Amino acid sequence: MPLRIGLTGGIASGKSTVADRFAELGIEVIDADRIARELVKPGAPLLERIRRELGEEFIDGEGKLDRRRLREHVFAHPEARARLEAILHPAIVREMEAHARKSTAPYVVLVIPLLVEKDLQDLVDRILVVDLPETEQLARVCERDRVDPEQARRILASQASREQRLAAADEVIDNAGSKDALRQAVDELHLKYLELAGESH
Repeated sequence: MPLRIGLTGGIASGKSTVADRFAELGIEVIDADRIARELVKPGAPLLERIRRELGEEFIDGEGKLDRRRLREHVFAHPEARARLEAILHPAIVREMEAHARKSTAPYVVLVIPLLVEKDLQDLVDRILVVDLPETEQLARVCERDRVDPEQARRILASQASREQRLAAADEVIDNAGSKDALRQAVDELHLKYLELAGESH
């Protein structure tokens, strides 16, 4: 199996931008959120479980998951969030492991937003955290997701703290600077990971 890099960070910290740069460098990116979307396509067994266990109101008129409505509900109701995670997380982990095993790349990047929160460190060999001050995170969440500051703060409060993520990190990318600085940081890590991958084989 290739070297597995777990890419994580708080909401709106810049994980997708970092993942996109790794992809540009030819590295396979396995994204937990993308896998989750595949698993809840119309007609998928997991979507039917969500319908049964959480309610018909989270399925729209086209038979698709109403993500925005579900997200608002689960962040306001912790017990619903726990049920949703019990449905989705085991299946997501299985898919990510299967994708990683099949890869022929020297290393793969697994994008796992809740890596620290859900103790998924065993899935990866190294943890890369994209870091951003919480004030900037809040501003980006409000702008990107068009949510009010109170809901943005609830989302942040439901995640691991910045300190918890940094304590778990093997590498950290500071995303408080420019896009060029972020790109350069990824490029430098790419060389490091290629070297580590070579050493591990």
